[in-house]
Amino acid sequence: MNQEKKIKILLGLLYLAILISFLFILFSNFDFEELSTYQFIQKNQDQLNLLKQNKLIFLIFIFFVFTIFWVSLLGFGTPIALLGGFIFGKWIGTLLIVFSLTTGSLCLYLIGKYFFYDFLNKKLHSKFNYLEKIFSKNELLIMIIFRFIGLVPFFIQNLLPVIFNISIKNYYLGTLIGIFPAIFIMASLGSGLSSIINTNDTMPNLLSLIISPEIYFPIIGFLILIILSFFSKNLLNKK
Repeated sequence: MNQEKKIKILLGLLYLAILISFLFILFSNFDFEELSTYQFIQKNQDQLNLLKQNKLIFLIFIFFVFTIFWVSLLGFGTPIALLGGFIFGKWIGTLLIVFSLTTGSLCLYLIGKYFFYDFLNKKLHSKFNYLEKIFSKNELLIMIIFRFIGLVPFFIQNLLPVIFNISIKNYYLGTLIGIFPAIFIMASLGSGLSSIINTNDTMPNLLSLIISPEIYFPIIGFLILIILSFFSKNLLNKK
């Protein structure tokens, strides 16, 4: 068995072990019916607020490390963005999420570059070879646009630049800047949900949620982001 297959198996087993451990701990302490109730969420929201007051630095560290592992194991960015906004709020959450997702993305990029280059080149190059010349013109700018548009799922965004040999500096800065608008919107939505839970003893109906400023402002921002992404995609294609 070659080294590439060994690493793939190791990463797969690690991901599976983390997932099983998380589910085991979760369902050992709570049953599914309890997890799905509004009272459960509200109760744990109170405990989370207490933890933030007493051990904020520890909580930030745990979130940062968890996010790096999550992204390195091909996890998606949206759940992390919503969770970070829910826990840490709009502003601190956005900064923490952006830096942790970017760092995790870089880790995955380096794993792909040094251990899976041939595999990724074989699987992705024929489909995305039109981007090679575009990236060569201005790596940093195109990397920012590429991240901002989000042409493909997050974990593929993290690995696709491997086949174009993007420099580590441009990869990191491009990711940091490019994902910031979308992360801010997702973190704002997560923060809005947290505020609603803090201020309502019972679960609000769907209409009340939608017309709440904490919810509809991020939704409007998301729609604007989609429109801007469309025009940015056209700009990228012209380049």
